[in-house]
Amino acid sequence: MRYRIALTSAVAVVALGVLGTVSGPSWDPVPLTETIDVETSDTSIGGVGPGDADPVGTYEVATSVVTVTLAGTEVEARISEPVGAEGPRPGVVFVHGAGTGKFEDAFVQQAEALASAGVVAMVPNKRLDTYSTRTRDYTAMANDYLRSVQLLRGLPGVDPDRVGVYGESEGGWVVPIMAADNPAVAFVVLVAAPVVPPRQQAAFAVDSYLRNTGVPVEVLRAIPRFVGMEFPGGGFEYTRFQVRPFQQRMRQPVLVVYGTGDAAMPTVQGALQLVDDLGVAGNPDWTVRYYAGANHGIKVEGTLVPEFARDLGDWVQGLPGTAHATPRVAGDEPYQRFVASPVEHPRWFAEGDLVVAALGAALVAVLVGPVLWGVRRLRGRRVRALAPGLLTPLVTMAAGAVLTLLLLVAYLLVVANLAQNYRTNPLVVQGGWLTVRLLGVASVVAGVVLVYRILDGRRLRAEPAARTTAGEWTLATAVGGSVLLLLNLAYWGVFPPV
Repeated sequence: MRYRIALTSAVAVVALGVLGTVSGPSWDPVPLTETIDVETSDTSIGGVGPGDADPVGTYEVATSVVTVTLAGTEVEARISEPVGAEGPRPGVVFVHGAGTGKFEDAFVQQAEALASAGVVAMVPNKRLDTYSTRTRDYTAMANDYLRSVQLLRGLPGVDPDRVGVYGESEGGWVVPIMAADNPAVAFVVLVAAPVVPPRQQAAFAVDSYLRNTGVPVEVLRAIPRFVGMEFPGGGFEYTRFQVRPFQQRMRQPVLVVYGTGDAAMPTVQGALQLVDDLGVAGNPDWTVRYYAGANHGIKVEGTLVPEFARDLGDWVQGLPGTAHATPRVAGDEPYQRFVASPVEHPRWFAEGDLVVAALGAALVAVLVGPVLWGVRRLRGRRVRALAPGLLTPLVTMAAGAVLTLLLLVAYLLVVANLAQNYRTNPLVVQGGWLTVRLLGVASVVAGVVLVYRILDGRRLRAEPAARTTAGEWTLATAVGGSVLLLLNLAYWGVFPPV
């Protein structure tokens, strides 16, 4: 008896593992073989002549808040100005990355540094009434930020011909739209620019974060199955946005900046692709800088890298002399392990609504038995609904499948938190995954035990598995819901692949 249960359980676990492997796209990112030639570790900006640029800290900074009128709403913006600087001065409008984007929190150090060097900095609040996780329109966002550019160009003491834009992270999809074929934008600063479509960048970032955390390879297999599917409820059309056509129409001087500690962005591929796109535009005016250990916002432990603040001020003030001065590429040597490439569409669970419906149906089915048991108890019925020996494996299988799902979700949330904070914990990462798998296997074993007890009852004692209608419903729904949950768990990699 034990031998056949062990053998059948092993076969069932292997079958689930095989099914999980073949049922969706695999994940095998292509190693990046291209490199970028970093000329020197010194990031200082060439082409800055004597008197062309005031260093950071030259001026005291005065701030004021203005209102920017947009189509259908208004936002406030903070202006940071150098006190006593002889004008007219260059200006920069900051374009936010993902998130809420309040000027009280965003670009504070960058704006302060630029203003203290003689550049007028403007940080508008991000418009939020048209911005959500599900819906974003980068073209509309670009038009909104151009209202800020227009306002800054008209301020006293600002040279309207020397106002540019600074985009960080998600802003790297917005700024090229603003700059394409637009002479009102005098220059472009792209910091941590994603360059590839949002869905593609998200898969790259998740892969990088998870690999840094040390997760098992089976967890990585879930990346295209989650990132590549159509999310529940629709929306997310912006994840397919292509920025390259706009980059290929930027004719302004462009400063491309990455931190080599930024795991979320394709730091080598991004710079190479931007240079190629600017070549299509016939634009030779580009400069690339890498800062050692700096994150997304070119900060180390929350502080803006001083060399970046210096170089940014020098580059902006030194234009046009700094537009294509040597060294073109300088700073820390970047490393990008894999190419940020298109994400394959899942074959079976491509629709998020189907994923949610399947999980919901499975959980409801598993709950039918406990509900029927409670109703029977309230009515005082004590007749055994199931044949002897079936209740324990049935409950173990159903409860185990549900607990495995819940533990998997909890595990992924914990790992995501570790990954986002660049932390590792082998006990949690490896031990947690082993626990998820063992619980899943235990559910399969309980299911096998249940099947054999049903078969033995019929063969040896001619005994039905269910003695009442409620028992039939309990058995059918618990088994059906558990099987559906186990199939879902197989899809997400819980059972070992072959």
